[in-house]
Amino acid sequence: MKLIIQIPCYNEAETLEVALNDLPRHIDGIDEIEYLIINDGSRDNTVEVAKKWGVNYVVNFKRNKGLAKGFMAGLDACLRNGADIIVNTDADDQYVGADIEKLIAPILKGEADIVVGERPIDQTEHFSPLKKKLQHFGSWVVRVASKTDIPDAPSGFRAFSREAAMHMNVINEYTYTLETIVQAGRNKMAITSVPIRTNGELRPSRLFSSMFGYIKKSILTIFRAFLMYRPLMVFTTLGAVMSAIGVGIGVRFLIYIAHGSGSGHVQSLILAAMMIILGVLTFVVGLQADVISANRKLLEDIQYHVRKLDYENETLRKEKEEREKQELRQEQKMQPKQPDHHIKEKK
Repeated sequence: MKLIIQIPCYNEAETLEVALNDLPRHIDGIDEIEYLIINDGSRDNTVEVAKKWGVNYVVNFKRNKGLAKGFMAGLDACLRNGADIIVNTDADDQYVGADIEKLIAPILKGEADIVVGERPIDQTEHFSPLKKKLQHFGSWVVRVASKTDIPDAPSGFRAFSREAAMHMNVINEYTYTLETIVQAGRNKMAITSVPIRTNGELRPSRLFSSMFGYIKKSILTIFRAFLMYRPLMVFTTLGAVMSAIGVGIGVRFLIYIAHGSGSGHVQSLILAAMMIILGVLTFVVGLQADVISANRKLLEDIQYHVRKLDYENETLRKEKEEREKQELRQEQKMQPKQPDHHIKEKK
């Protein structure tokens, strides 16, 4: 059983070594632990720090592409290098490395394919009261959208089985945390959470520049996930609201007609008709979106099988290369050493 711990990095030279030193070297049930960083266009010596420490793999981006793309590139590299379990953690040492053993335990037991670390949000001192409330509210919205019971959706400390990682798709460029939970819930993956600990803050978060920016991006991410995985519900709700408004305005117009004053409210009749028509059209758009969503599921299934075949071929290729190297070394050991003949020239 092989575990690869991946760390997305963007100018993390000051904190990366602290985070790496905190990672476990041995876990019961795991035969091999390797380490991978995703260098997301860092302009400092992040890569040099990682290589000096001894990470096994480095994924390099020439320019900054964002956390979501870095996460997906890391999953791809881990799968290509034979990972059975992948753990994602942060370069600022936010999470306690020893809790990785607790994080992967449900996967080792066969109880889950995805495990999310639940932070003690209310006890985290460097979280402001507003941020704590927003974290709880955002997690509740994600639970509703995904039909899961994950209490800390924004947590980046999570583990994936090889099977789950091959199913992952992240479309937005902001973050992977919310979308992957919605995707896992809607695709009926086995997802759970475990309580974890956090370390003190080494640097401010770089994921968002302001609380307003965080709220805006989170809402857009969740709404987009709703549109992708539950389009019929979204458009039906919007259509029903518009149609209800139209019907309400129409009833108001009929009341005026009943009282003999309808001639002065023809605009209400026009508005009512427009709202009802818009509601019906929105419902039709929802039906079309639902068909597109069904096609998306088929494409994801095809993509999964292509990925599986690709990664299996990569694993077989590496195993063949390693076997050939071992055979070559064995042959070299078995070859008899040629004696040295020193011919002395007689004068």
